[in-house]
Amino acid sequence: MTTTSSIRFRPAEAADAAAIRDIVRAAYAKWVPVIGREPLPMRADYDKAVAEHPFDLAIAQDRIVGVLETILADDHLWIENVCVAPEAQGTGIGRLLLQRAERKAHEAGRRELRLLTNGAFEANVSLYKRQGYSIDREEPFMNGTTVYMSKRIAG
Repeated sequence: MTTTSSIRFRPAEAADAAAIRDIVRAAYAKWVPVIGREPLPMRADYDKAVAEHPFDLAIAQDRIVGVLETILADDHLWIENVCVAPEAQGTGIGRLLLQRAERKAHEAGRRELRLLTNGAFEANVSLYKRQGYSIDREEPFMNGTTVYMSKRIAG
């Protein structure tokens, strides 16, 4: 059983791209029957993404159990992807990854975090709300709804 106290973080390297892709595909697979297609993160090119964006990996027992992909924007930190390996879901790793994103935003002098998710991913929307994110807007997307969320942090 993974406990959050045993989690360490490290930046991703090019060699991690395949493992990141596998975790993302496994983590998002449960949503395929909900929305009738693969969520966009399942189709991303992780060799390209790891070369272009910072990734923080949550490591437990020398295995990657969580992924945080961020992009620093002029006035906020964009969370491109946050996911936890299926066997480690529900253990608090998602919360730790979101806290890590807040630290990154703070260290970069950004006072806001932003992300989007599919409105059908109710568990994700609930997690973000519990972590202090609010819904900014909802837009139709591919027969569903994209939910844009943000969180202000202290300076």
